[in-house]
Amino acid sequence: MSRIHDALKKAEQERNTVEPARVESQAISTPVAEPTWNEIAPAASIPETLAPPAIVPPSIASDTYLRFEDLMARCAHPHWQLDPNMNVFSVGYSSRSAEQFRTLRSRLYQLRSNQPLRTILITSAVAAEGKTFVASNLAQSIVRQPDRRVLLIDADLRCARLHMPLGAPISPGLTDYLCGEKDEAAVIQSGNDSNLCLIAGGSEVTNPSELLLNGRFSTLINRVGSAFDWVIVDSPPCLPVADSTILAEACDAVLLVIRAGVTPSDIVRRAVQDFQSRNMIGVVLNAVENAQMYGSYYYPADKYLGETNPS
Repeated sequence: MSRIHDALKKAEQERNTVEPARVESQAISTPVAEPTWNEIAPAASIPETLAPPAIVPPSIASDTYLRFEDLMARCAHPHWQLDPNMNVFSVGYSSRSAEQFRTLRSRLYQLRSNQPLRTILITSAVAAEGKTFVASNLAQSIVRQPDRRVLLIDADLRCARLHMPLGAPISPGLTDYLCGEKDEAAVIQSGNDSNLCLIAGGSEVTNPSELLLNGRFSTLINRVGSAFDWVIVDSPPCLPVADSTILAEACDAVLLVIRAGVTPSDIVRRAVQDFQSRNMIGVVLNAVENAQMYGSYYYPADKYLGETNPS
C-alpha cells in the first residue's frame, strides 16, 4: 500500500509541474485577433507623415493682409521736396488754413466712431476744384498726430498730379500695379515722414477705365488698407468720366470738393446724386475767402442731398 501511495503522490507531483507549462504553451499559441488601426495608434498620436495635411484658410494661405513693417522694408524711400505753395502747414501759409484741415480731420474721426471708415475717396464735380490740394493737406494734418499712418493713392489715371505737392516721383505707381507689372511694395513710396506713404499715378496708359475695372484696385485696398490708419484716394472729377464711381465701390466713403463761387449749384446737385448710394459723408468748400469763412470748410452731405431731394 505504501508503494501505491508513493506512486500516486509522485504522479500527482509530475502532473502539477507539466500542467502550467501546457497552459503557458496554449496561451502563447492561441491566435489573437488583429487590432484595428485605432488600437495601434489613436488619431491624436498619428505621426505627421501619416496625418492628412491641414487645411489652411485661403486668406491666410495667400497672405491677404500686408504688414506696415514689411511694406516699409521693401518700398522705395525717395527724398521728397514738399511744395510750400501746396502745403498749408508750411511757413508763410495762413494758420487759419491749417486749422480748417484740423477741423476736417476731427470731423472724420467723429464719423469713424459711428461707422467703419478707413478708405476715403476724394473727388469733385468737374476739374480744377482743388481735390488734390485737399487730399494732400488732409493727409498732412493726420500724420501730424502721433503714430498715425496715412496712404495717399493717386487714382486720377488721366491727369495724375498728387505726387507734385509732395515732390515725389510719378512712377512706378498705380497703373503699373493695375497692369500686373509691379506688386504692392514696389509701387508704395515713403518720403521724409515714414508715416506718410504715396502710391503715385504711375506710367501713362490709354485705358484707365478698363484698368480700374479689372479688380486689382480692390485687391490693393484689401491687402494694404489695414496697415494704415487712413487711406485717401484722389480720383478724377465724377461728371466728365465714370472712374470715380468705379473707385467708390472699393472705398468706405466719398468726400466731394466744391470750389467756392465757381461751381454752379446744378452741377453740385448732379455730382451728389451720383454718390447717393455710395456713402457720401460730406462736402469740402474749397478756396473760401477769409471774409466768407463760416468756421469750417466742411459741410454735411445732407445739406446738399436735402436740396436735391426735398421731402
